[in-house]
Amino acid sequence: MISRHPERDQIRIEAVLSALGHPMRLTVVRVLNDGEEHNCGSILDGVSKSTMTHHWRVLRDSGVISQRPAGRENLLSLRREDLDSRYPGLLDAILVGARLDEESDKAARPA
Repeated sequence: MISRHPERDQIRIEAVLSALGHPMRLTVVRVLNDGEEHNCGSILDGVSKSTMTHHWRVLRDSGVISQRPAGRENLLSLRREDLDSRYPGLLDAILVGARLDEESDKAARPA
């Protein structure tokens, strides 16, 4: 069973920021930012099912993602329209910041 998804007006900034504050969940959002639905088992490699389930719940309950059953699997998608409506520019700023951090980390590694 999939717990409830908050309505757009129930999405709260503190829940969104908390959800996106974890590197693994931020990775999920970066993948889902392509606008497609993804099988929940195909996003995080090498992560236990219980850990993935926890991260999906945090992202779903905060209003960041939508999760829907499709046969024996669940499909995930980013609730970009809802997030952009509630907090214009927030998601873009976070994703740009994450990309810049990644680039900075790569540049700082010894060759």
